[in-house]
Amino acid sequence: MPQVEVNVGGRVFEVACQDGEEPFLIAAAKMLDTEASSLSSQIGRVPESRMLLMAGLMLADKTAALEDKVREAEAKLAHQQSQPAPEPERIEVPTVPREVIETLAEMTAQAEALAQDLDSRRG
Repeated sequence: MPQVEVNVGGRVFEVACQDGEEPFLIAAAKMLDTEASSLSSQIGRVPESRMLLMAGLMLADKTAALEDKVREAEAKLAHQQSQPAPEPERIEVPTVPREVIETLAEMTAQAEALAQDLDSRRG
């Protein structure tokens, strides 16, 4: 079982964890350290147990607020999913009349013929 040293509130702790959990433990310790450092800067030096308790409570408060937001988002999503699908919108794409296509083809053929005629006169 790996042992990881973490720094929380200016104090070093050695914590055991399962193989592969080290990055998660380090990330959690950084979050706790952020809260502990904030407390230390606001109220000065406090006993270790009180500092860890207060930092943990601050994280719990943030977690509760995030859980509320997740519940709101899930409720909105459930509401959206319960609504019937909107009616498909009919979109008409204009078509080019056959006469216009034939005229453009004739003009293209004439332009190509002129280009060939010019090339043959030059060369």
